[in-house]
Amino acid sequence: MCCFSGPVKSVSATNIFARMGENGRQFLVYSMTVDMAKPLAMVLPLPVKKGSDENAVHFIDLKEYPDFFTDVESGFPKPRPPIHSDFGKSPVPSAAAAVQVLPVMQVGDFEASFVPTVKDFNRLDARFQLPAELFAKLPDYQHYGFAVFKLKPGMQTVQPMAFDFPAAKPGHLFFPTVHIHDGQVHERANFDHALYCQPGGPEPLKLSAWKESPKHANSFVSVKETKGIVLAGEHCYKRELHGMLENKDTVVLSS
Repeated sequence: MCCFSGPVKSVSATNIFARMGENGRQFLVYSMTVDMAKPLAMVLPLPVKKGSDENAVHFIDLKEYPDFFTDVESGFPKPRPPIHSDFGKSPVPSAAAAVQVLPVMQVGDFEASFVPTVKDFNRLDARFQLPAELFAKLPDYQHYGFAVFKLKPGMQTVQPMAFDFPAAKPGHLFFPTVHIHDGQVHERANFDHALYCQPGGPEPLKLSAWKESPKHANSFVSVKETKGIVLAGEHCYKRELHGMLENKDTVVLSS
């Protein structure tokens, strides 16, 4: 799910990288080009291990590696042209209750927070909350946690937003691809996504529908700058999602 706390003018060229790490944790890196008139929050759902608290997600600063996705893409023969799509208007954020606020971390050019459960959204800054009624339409997310990134206004390609989290199902590699553009959950949505991954983890993944990089990642990615996210001696895999598709998250299962 990609959801904003207010209206945005446009979003395009979404890139997501995922890899299973050690001890049942998953790495996720997310970036897109967005145009917004005022500061907003972008919310990504995470299928976190039950009982995870507000410190369960480890945010990783990739400010010094803004070309992360450019380099990952260079490992594949054919570049993907951007497709622009306009987003509708989102609901007005609700007011926060007088409860203990969630910790906020400065991660490169943006602030980030982890919301452990749907009920904890009222602990966010009021400017960046989502309306409670939205989640009534999303029963599958009632047990998810949420990574929240507070973005600056203007037209921008957001620096790679990176973190790892304790996965609820370590054998499932998760990509947040559900769209919520206007406060409504539509059955189909306009996709402009490039998904990348490395298998990682103890179990092989079902990647038959994915394109494999001809070379290992260390031949086209500055692995040291990824701070442990990318494995040097492994291939990367890519899948593209474009056009009107079923509006759902993407999960790669283990073999």
